[in-house]
Amino acid sequence: MPFLILGPAVTTPAPNALYESSLKSLPLLSRGKVRDNYAVGDDKLLIVTTDRLSAFDVIMGEPIPGKGRVLNQMANFWFDKLAHVVPNHLTGVAPETVVSADEAGQVAGRAVVVKRLKPILVEAVVRGYLAGSGWKDYQATGAVCGVKLPAGLQNAQQLPEPIFTPAAKAELGEHDENISFDDMVSRIGRELAEQIREISIRLYKEAAAYAATRGIIIADTKFEFGLDDNGKLHLMDEALTADSSRFWPADSYAVGSNPPSFDKQFVRDWLETQPWGKTPPAPKLPDDVVEKTAAKYREALERLTGQQLA
Repeated sequence: MPFLILGPAVTTPAPNALYESSLKSLPLLSRGKVRDNYAVGDDKLLIVTTDRLSAFDVIMGEPIPGKGRVLNQMANFWFDKLAHVVPNHLTGVAPETVVSADEAGQVAGRAVVVKRLKPILVEAVVRGYLAGSGWKDYQATGAVCGVKLPAGLQNAQQLPEPIFTPAAKAELGEHDENISFDDMVSRIGRELAEQIREISIRLYKEAAAYAATRGIIIADTKFEFGLDDNGKLHLMDEALTADSSRFWPADSYAVGSNPPSFDKQFVRDWLETQPWGKTPPAPKLPDDVVEKTAAKYREALERLTGQQLA
């Protein structure tokens, strides 16, 4: 994973927000859009989920307070709930025990110690509804990422069955590229590709069925997988968070229009009104957009899991 060069330091970070971790007790391996990754020996990683937010593949200069803790808590909830489907990367090691005492505040509630896996460089995307780029693709071709669909479907409509539409992971700052299943097979082999497709659809179906009992529609989501030293498949990175999924409130869902979503939509909508070329640096986010976005992430956690932010 390439190193991320962050924009100018935030001069007035929000209270309790972490824009960038600065651990000295462990070797820094990489920074992603949201997560900072450190080595814990040769076989484990410490993943710190920061409060950074990216939109249109550009990292904003302002943190969203609590966002990283929400994502971490939500992912851990799903890793636990879906562990019977596929093993995951969690080790159960407390993050506070692998850093120095004065760094515990940077990892509390927002970090995990995980197995060091060999990542599979294909994102496993599952779509249960027509939305976003899938809707645009369907309008143009009658298919989504090469998967032919029935004629006459509308925006936000539920698909007859969830579909698997993989994407090739791009370099940081670039858009992931939708690929066909045959392309995925050519990259990683048929047996592994079919295993990932089967497991991804099962994960989505079980999660969507649970979310429906909480009044939430999971329109689509993406999973990432890795292999351990024995070649065993593991779910890794994050799972079914508001960053990796499109969550809709069931009580305001209607076919034909985009429901409000529990994620960074406030940021995207505001950015669309700005004279900005969608390249760094991003415009400075107003305080009210930051606050509304933080509230949406917390609401997603509470509604889906029944948990308050720890």
